[in-house]
Amino acid sequence: MSSAQLTERERRVLTAVIQSYVETAEPAGSRMISRRYMLDVSPATIRNTMSDLEEKGYLFHPHTSAGRIPTDIAYRTYVDGLMQFTPVDVEARDALMEQLSGGGGGTAIEAILRRAAQVLGVLTQELGIALGPGLDDARLERLELIKVSSERLLLVLRLNGGAARSIFVEVTGEIADKAIAEVSMVLNERLAGCTLREIRATLSERLRDQVTESKAGELINIFVQEAEQILDVNHALSDPQVVLGQTSVLAEQPEFSTGEKLRKLLALTDRPDALGALLVRQGAAPGISITIGTEHVDPRFADFTIVTAEYHAGPLTGVIGVIGPTRMSYDKVVSLVTHTSRLISDLLA
Repeated sequence: MSSAQLTERERRVLTAVIQSYVETAEPAGSRMISRRYMLDVSPATIRNTMSDLEEKGYLFHPHTSAGRIPTDIAYRTYVDGLMQFTPVDVEARDALMEQLSGGGGGTAIEAILRRAAQVLGVLTQELGIALGPGLDDARLERLELIKVSSERLLLVLRLNGGAARSIFVEVTGEIADKAIAEVSMVLNERLAGCTLREIRATLSERLRDQVTESKAGELINIFVQEAEQILDVNHALSDPQVVLGQTSVLAEQPEFSTGEKLRKLLALTDRPDALGALLVRQGAAPGISITIGTEHVDPRFADFTIVTAEYHAGPLTGVIGVIGPTRMSYDKVVSLVTHTSRLISDLLA
């Protein structure tokens, strides 16, 4: 459904009900809407209009209240055609810039995403959430091989855009430091400047002449035989790909006062695979993405809204945003998420 299917009065009343419910978390009644939003019509007319909106599926009527609450369809209609965007105020802009440009551990991308999720959650009072960039199209700047034990090496990939990934490689038998250094030199000569996708597809061809019966040749052969597994960095990460802000900011939300929904959300945050898949879907389309309640493919997210925007780190893209209850200040949240995504892209340019 869209706002074009509603009369002008229905659009105004629906907007007022949504804004009232977002601000108060209380079902909106006709007298309160008339008094607070001065729609130039009587409470009786507003009550009739709200009844019409309920019949059309935009509002529902809790049994314990005379007021009405927006449905997911109402929020979708509001987001798509009724919402007025709220500019990000100077204080919020300054807070974002200060936090995102501060120091921190890890690579540039990881540190910025961690701080972005934290500050975005505080500013929106939702749970900040981010997804690191997909790395198939990242170019390898250099790699390092570090001996961890007699049968284990650590492969460190330094990628463009500030990303780094470390992956353990199992070997058979002792490999001398000289052989490891020789293999590192060969791998850097043959692979630096290629994308990880290109490396996986052509590694055998690039290294075929280096496979010998020497210890260095044996190690090269391991990389040739197991390239798909070793270089599948989107699944073999040294750090989680999903970054979360503080869940404590949600404690002030009325929806989480009983703890049931908060426990449900916390259970979802313990499933990085589900969150990662969700954010990948969110980032599939450019620009801002808003998925509301029952619109989610995964029914576990049916009580929540997720607002995200893509950011860019050179040729790579990732996702930044928030997750919270469907009763959300959409205009404020959309503006903050959009501004944050642009700021991240600028900092990683």
